[in-house]
Amino acid sequence: MFKGLSDIASLMQQAQKLPAKMEEINRQLQSERVSGSAGGGMVTVEMNGAGEVTAVRIEQELMAQGDRELIEDLLPGAINDASAKAKALQAESMQGLTGGISLPGMEAALAKFTGGGGGAN
Repeated sequence: MFKGLSDIASLMQQAQKLPAKMEEINRQLQSERVSGSAGGGMVTVEMNGAGEVTAVRIEQELMAQGDRELIEDLLPGAINDASAKAKALQAESMQGLTGGISLPGMEAALAKFTGGGGGAN
């Protein structure tokens, strides 16, 4: 019985450390960069690991064509590509926090700390 209480106390101590660890993960994700592209690299979107767009690049050749509809079609693909990579970084960070154990609700908790975590999906 006392061992069970000791285990519960240990879990409670670990739970108290979670907010600080989540903040550290968020700071780390904010500094990480991923990029996604579409149209063979004609449109590139850069995001931080928290899923916030930090840059959009459109090749001059594509701009010179003046095909607004093509650009509008390529942008979501580049954003989604970068977003998938940001989500992979987030999942990797969470695995480190939970020791590789998938805990229900941890993805939602990370999303809270990263402001939505994942951008355009």
